[in-house]
This record gives sequence, structure tokens and C-alpha cells, in this order.
Amino acid sequence: MAQSFTWFPVNHLSSTKGNERLQNPYECPSVPLCSANDVQLRFLCPDDLEEVRTLCQDWFPIDYPLSWYVDITSSTRFFALAAIYNFSIIGLIVAEIKSYSKLNKEDRGIIPESMGRDAEIGYILSLGVHRKYRQNGIGSLLLDSLINHLTTAERHKVKAIFLHVLTTNRTAILFYERRGFVLHSFLPYYYSIRGKCKDGFTYVSYINGGHSPWSFDYLKYWCSQVLTAGGLCPWICGRMRTAFRWVCYRTIGRFHLQQDE
Repeated sequence: MAQSFTWFPVNHLSSTKGNERLQNPYECPSVPLCSANDVQLRFLCPDDLEEVRTLCQDWFPIDYPLSWYVDITSSTRFFALAAIYNFSIIGLIVAEIKSYSKLNKEDRGIIPESMGRDAEIGYILSLGVHRKYRQNGIGSLLLDSLINHLTTAERHKVKAIFLHVLTTNRTAILFYERRGFVLHSFLPYYYSIRGKCKDGFTYVSYINGGHSPWSFDYLKYWCSQVLTAGGLCPWICGRMRTAFRWVCYRTIGRFHLQQDE
């Protein structure tokens, strides 16, 4: 996955963006970069494995296996881009392009089935910034780089970018919402973190002419969900629980936002 180094002008990162404050779940004060011209983007290589592993163990609650770090630092299957400052990795985004046919069942409803036959989807596996350097636009820079990569002419088949996020990760949710991502679905007990099951959300941003399923496509999708779920009553109960938890989340989120303001 070799690519020439990319440098960005000072004014791209010198000012603190309001939405970038949302990347700081620990409320740590940011450290302004000495010179934004010293921030470099490059793809990961095998020599980065231990450094990336240390950072991810600090940033994320999920314990990734060693094989995952081997893959993202060596396989061209992944778009694994690092932000480098003072010879150290201070930010990272990892994504991959999936064909519609290889999506998990819970993600099939992101785009219409008719569009999905030949379509591809970008999936963000992780996005993180070193807590010392948050509020400097690094997260937006990495996300923009991925979006630019997926909106080129040769990537016209990629119709959406999606990700999964913990329902409790409010800072990440607000960050993605302000970047145009929309809530697609609620995933009960999607994560297993330190032996405990946690709920998740799916967020989606549509690109290259992609769009969410319209009425007929969505009806077909949910009908198939009912049939594979083994009956109508369990499905209805499940959807009611999903709707209730989603409303609670949105209500609590708005309440906290009002308090913060």
C-alpha cells in the first residue's frame, strides 16, 4: 500500500475546529502542534505494529487480536492511514472496502438491494487520535483523507461509508453526526467488552450517488428479517425494544447537550 507522503498547509490544522473537541472522551487539554507542516500522512507498514498496538490498547476498549494488527500494518486490503508528528503516530484511521454481498446481515439494509448487486461499501474499523493532540483537526484530516480516497472516479462503486460505535460513546457519535453521518440502526448486545455485552449503533454517510433504501426496498429488507427471525411476534418485540432504547438515548443525549450549553 505504498503511497507518496502527503503534507498539508499550516492553515489546515492550525485552528481548533469546534467539532474536533468532540473527539476527547477524557476531557484532556489539547497540546497545540508546534507546526502543522510537521504533520505527515502515510500508510502503515509492518514496523508500526507495536506502536499501533500500544496506541489502540490505550484508545479503544476492545482488545484486538495480534492478527488484526498484523493485517492492518501489512495487508493492502486495508486503508490504514497514520498521522505522524515528531516521528510518532498521533492519529490513525483504518477502513476497508466491502462488496455488498459480503456485508453482515445486520448491515445489508444500508443501501437498496437493487443498488447493492454491484455496489461496494466503505467500512471504518477504527479512528483514533492521541489524547495529547486532540482538538487540532487530526481526526477530521484522517476522515477527509478516507472520503477523498473513496470519492475518486475509480471508486465510483462505493456508495456509502459506515461504522459501528458504542451507544455510550457520545463524543464519537456527535463527531460523526456533525460530519454528516446519520443513524441507521441500533445493534443490541453488539459488542463484547471485557466479558460484558454492550449495545451499538450503525452510522452511515452516503457518497457517489448512494442513498438509503426507499420504501419498497426497505419493506423487502425487513420482511426478510421477519422470516429469518422465526416469527412475527419476536420481531415486533425486538423492534419495540430497539425503538424504546433509541428514544431514550436521544432524549438523554439532548438533555446532556442542553446542560453542556
